[in-house]
Amino acid sequence: MYRYDEFDHAFVSDRVEQFRDQVTRRLSGELAEDAFKPLRLMNGVYLQLHAYMLRVAIPYGTLNSRQMRMLAHIARKYDRGYGHFTTRQNIQYNWPSLSDTPDILAELASVEMHALQTSGNCIRNVTADHFAGAAADEVADPRPYAEILRQWSSVHPEFSFLPRKFKIAVTGAERDRAAIQVHDIGLHLKKNEAGEIGFAVYVGGGQGRTPMIAKKIKDFLPEADLLSYTTAIMRVYNLHGRRDNKYKARIKILVHETGVEELAGQVEQEFLQLKNTELKLPEADIQAISTYFALPELAQRPEGWANLAGWKKADAEFARWVHQNVQPHKNPDYGMVTISLKPIGGIPGDATDVQMDAIADLAEEYAFDEIRISHEQNIIFPHVALADLEAVYRGLVSIGLATANAGLITDIIACPGLDYCALANARSIPLSQEISTRFGDPERQANIGELKIKISGCINACGHHHVGHIGLLGVEKKGAELYQITLGGSGDENTSIGEIIGRGFEPEKVTDAIETIVETYLGLRLDAGEKFLDAYRRVGPQPFKEALYGNGAQAAA
Repeated sequence: MYRYDEFDHAFVSDRVEQFRDQVTRRLSGELAEDAFKPLRLMNGVYLQLHAYMLRVAIPYGTLNSRQMRMLAHIARKYDRGYGHFTTRQNIQYNWPSLSDTPDILAELASVEMHALQTSGNCIRNVTADHFAGAAADEVADPRPYAEILRQWSSVHPEFSFLPRKFKIAVTGAERDRAAIQVHDIGLHLKKNEAGEIGFAVYVGGGQGRTPMIAKKIKDFLPEADLLSYTTAIMRVYNLHGRRDNKYKARIKILVHETGVEELAGQVEQEFLQLKNTELKLPEADIQAISTYFALPELAQRPEGWANLAGWKKADAEFARWVHQNVQPHKNPDYGMVTISLKPIGGIPGDATDVQMDAIADLAEEYAFDEIRISHEQNIIFPHVALADLEAVYRGLVSIGLATANAGLITDIIACPGLDYCALANARSIPLSQEISTRFGDPERQANIGELKIKISGCINACGHHHVGHIGLLGVEKKGAELYQITLGGSGDENTSIGEIIGRGFEPEKVTDAIETIVETYLGLRLDAGEKFLDAYRRVGPQPFKEALYGNGAQAAA
């Protein structure tokens, strides 16, 4: 993984001391909140419903055991003993004191971490496939390019005050595990007929108040042109993006209002002026950064296959966990392990300081000291020998994180909702816990199969409900919480925005509604192999509307 150079160290340290002075002036009353707000946002500090919140960057979701232990230490010393991993592959602390935030940032800097560009109208944390560098279906590891983008975008003077926040995601496989088509810029690594590396470029995706799927504006961009083309997109957006209405300020609105062909033409004109400038990436620089992301030296461990068969035969729970939470690695003697942060009845994405410390220990011993955070709010060990799976599993059992539900109905994505967020209209956490408990039986989950539920407490869609197979959006109606249900969303290579299927449900009726949807699907599917999303796309919304609302379903919608 990438290591800070001298500039990185000096820059981050200087920012910490600058913010320390700003906090001191705010606490003394010298600096008013209106003046302080843009300064704290530049350092990842939000003012939420009950307290300040600090969002820490985990660039492209990659960290090591030393960094994970620091996250545990901060949770223990400065917060309430836990952190919340987010859909941006970051971590949030919900209860830090403002006076402590400079010390937290200083401690983060000591392990090459920071909170820069985790908020504000700038280029946010660049995200990537959580299986990057390990997946068998990968064309190339997207993380070196994500790191190049991170270095280029960090406090970029031209793009630090954009019309609105800006999000970039990179994937390196045909199976999109980074949801690139719901980002402002999505980059899909691919090879052309000559075997050269490049990118398909998507622009204008996003969720929130106006969900849109990104449009492809470049089928193959040579890797050397990554920064010049990205700069061209940013310049067009910075020049023409709306600043008069924050709800229409994202680049997706610019793409929609300008038209994709016209916008692509403007980007191309800007690109032609930039492509042969200092922004062109030398091959030597790409290779130098790529060395930081080299695959670990994976010794051949063929004994793992025989051992694994025996362990699975002896322990049905272990066998279920391997089946659901371990994916094939490019090296057949290894696997990619998903550590579910969705225990039955638990809070999605939360991990305690004790759990984080234990995960760091396991990563150091069994996973080549490499940890990933997924945009689905889980933790990943990308490289684990099959021969070590049983030991990893036992370690996870001891900290309550061995739930075998990756990709199943209880692997729920949820934002913090009204329990924490000042923008929320409804609670996400209690609802996710109730649904998880209702569907927690392992046999029932296995019978239902792949089904992604995503919950947002407000229209900002931090829980990605628009791309949930089943999406839940919390709204406020006459002072009470209500939940809209959407069906058919997906954030993979076949991205779709879920359809609102009818009137909303009161909190106490939502889980029963999910039950009805699931039972309708089970009755409709062609066989046990037909997934929920495939069945929905085959039959459409009407059978589900009728099951939920009766024969007047069409009118109710």
